[in-house]
Parts: sequence; structure tokens; C-alpha cells
Amino acid sequence: MIRANDPSLSSWVQVPANSEFPIQNLPFGIGKLPSKNPFVVSRIGDYIINLSVLAEHGFFEDMGFDVRVFERSTLNDFISLGKEKTSKVRDRLSAVLDNDLEDWDASELKDFFLIPAADVELLMPINIGDYTDFYSSIDHATNVGTMFRDPANALLPNWKHLPVGYHGRSSSIVVSGTPTIRPNGQQKPDDGPPVFGPSKLLDFELEMGFVVGQETQLGDQVPVDQAEDFIFGMVILNDWSARDIQKWEYIPLGPFLAKNFQSTISAWVVTLDALQPFKVDGYEQTPEVLPYLRQSNLKNYDINLEVAIEPNGAAATTVCKSNYKYMYWTMSQQLAHHTVNGCNVRVGDMYGSGTISGPEKSMYGSMLELSWKGTQPVELDNGETRKFIQDGDTVIMKAYSEKDGVRIGFGDCKSKVLPAKNIV
Repeated sequence: MIRANDPSLSSWVQVPANSEFPIQNLPFGIGKLPSKNPFVVSRIGDYIINLSVLAEHGFFEDMGFDVRVFERSTLNDFISLGKEKTSKVRDRLSAVLDNDLEDWDASELKDFFLIPAADVELLMPINIGDYTDFYSSIDHATNVGTMFRDPANALLPNWKHLPVGYHGRSSSIVVSGTPTIRPNGQQKPDDGPPVFGPSKLLDFELEMGFVVGQETQLGDQVPVDQAEDFIFGMVILNDWSARDIQKWEYIPLGPFLAKNFQSTISAWVVTLDALQPFKVDGYEQTPEVLPYLRQSNLKNYDINLEVAIEPNGAAATTVCKSNYKYMYWTMSQQLAHHTVNGCNVRVGDMYGSGTISGPEKSMYGSMLELSWKGTQPVELDNGETRKFIQDGDTVIMKAYSEKDGVRIGFGDCKSKVLPAKNIV
């Protein structure tokens, strides 16, 4: 396992100071060059690492798996190798790039497997079979309950007893850089019957997603203290919402058209191995949770989160700075709860954290909260204001962990909003 604060790691690749892709990170993704087939990639500094080229030169031949896994168009087959082997691949990449190790020196091959990041198109990294979205930030749930229900009873009775979630739509999850088309749907004005048209209250939701790394059989359960063994890594997730459509449709079964039109993820999957040094204490959960959700060592991850809005033709304005450590329910508890009834999971399944808000207004992870249901417009640096997201706006999310002078990042998760399509 590569530790982020290990001072012995020094790369012969020139890495900019405080780069979010140092040798301690080495995330995984899928890249493509013009007129070439997709291939598995990692990244260090300003360079993309083509793992298929290293495989061709024998750098993974002693690891006991078919190296053609690096020629696939998604990471699913690579992830299916299991965390023991995928961790060894990260260790080998570290050895290949380390100044002080000669056994796996590939410096003479650098022109073949190191590619300037600007020259590589990053594709959807995983084939997501199933997607579940949770509602696990106590500050977000409290804000929403305060706005729409009783401030004195903002959390519903079940909220502190189980990780609330719903099954989402995987077919409309896309990679960073893909535009978002404003959705159409029904909305209910305060006075009068429902109407149909483009959503007027389009919103971002600042989330992180985790990717399942091994499958279970129908009827099996994932114990909470073993759940991280089943999680390969994490991505940034913008789980777009159409608030006006959602308000009208969500009773009694919850989100539908307001959520399934699109979600956007970052192109890089940062492994859980790389994030281990950034573990922090989780929330004290009261009342005490049921035994199947009780972690022996309740930990979360310190991941800084940012959201910016970039109007068409103007500079971006940061509107939110939050942190994943504000999650009340952990990934392990979410996965344990999801499978306690025997629901099986598969490699590539993805789980959304739910909107991540912190205790201060600057940490609210949606426009619904930042503008407090549209009553407090957010001012941008160019003088414009926003209650919700307008056509032409680009929403940019970033995530990184930082400790002992090492910064580990996820790249960005960005998408430009385009006008709704006319109904034929």
C-alpha cells in the first residue's frame, strides 16, 4: 500500500509543487488518443501513464493476471482482479517511477508510456451497472427539513437509525465534460393546475461516489467492518436535481424525473488505498445504531470539496467549500445497510453519498441551500446573481485531500448546462 505521507517516494517524472497527482496518488481512469482504442491510464503530475504500454514491456507479467486487462474501455475488468492485485499494480507503478529503485526503472521508455495530459481524452472510467443514492449529510438533511417541514423536527424519525437511500438511474451517469441538457417535466405552480416545460429550478448536488470492487451473491450480506474490502475507490459526483419537478413528483415514492436525466462524475477513480492516511473520526451517532451498522472503529475521510459556477463568457466563482468528513453515515454503513436484506452487488456499482453540506452556510452543497430556496440569491464575482443554475452556466466541482505537504486530488467534475430540447 502506498502511503501519502511516505517521504521515501520521489519520482523521476517532473511533478509540479503541490500537484494533486503526486506519486502517492496514482488514480485510475480510461484514456484515448486520436485514432486509437481506449486504454487504462493513471496519472502523475501533468502526465498520463499508459498502463497498456508498460504491460507490453513486461512490467506486470509476474502478477498472475492477463495484462490485456489494460486494453479495455472501462476499468471493470481491472477492478475485478481484486484489491490485492490492483494494489500491487499501484505499488509497481510507484516502483517504476521512483528515483531510488532500479529493479523496475522505465525512464528510458518514458516517451512511450508518459503522455502530456492535454493530449489524452478521458472517458467514462467505469461501466456502472447499478446506482444507489443516499441522503447521509446531517446538515443537508436538517436544512431541507427546516425549509420544507418543521424546523423543530427537521429530521424524519428514521434518519438517525438507517442510511436513507433510493435506487437511481445508471444509464444517464456521464463523465466530466459532458454537457447537461436542462430537463423537461411537470411542475405545479402555487396556484393552478400542473404545467409542463423546462425546469426553472435546476440545481447541482455536491456528492462523492464510491465504486464497488467485488461482487456478492444474492442473499449475502456485507458486514460493516469488512465493507471497505468491497470498495475499490471514489469519484466526485454531481447528482443534478430539478427542484420544481421534484417537488411535484416525489410524493409518495421519491425522486424520479427530477434526478434521472443526468449525473456527472469525475474521470479519475482514486483508490481507497490512497485515501487511508486521510481518515478522521466520524460523527458520534446518537441514538446508538443497530448492531449490523455498528462500526468497531467509526472513521470518515477528510476530503476537501469545492463548487464553482462559471457563467458563459465569465470567470468562475467559488460558491461552496465543504468536506466529506461531515457525512453522518459512512460508506461502510451505507454498503452494509444496502446488503443487509441480501441484495447482491456487482463490480462497478456506484453509490452516491447524498448532498454534502457542512455546518456553515459557505459549506452548503446545493443552490437550494445556498440561496435558501431562492430567497437569498448568491452573488457571483461578475456582479450577476444566481438562485439556481442558468443555461450557459458551467458547474465545476473539485475534491482533494491534503496532509504533511502532500495533496491528493480527484481532478474535476464539470458540466455546462444547455437549453432544454423542444418536445417533438
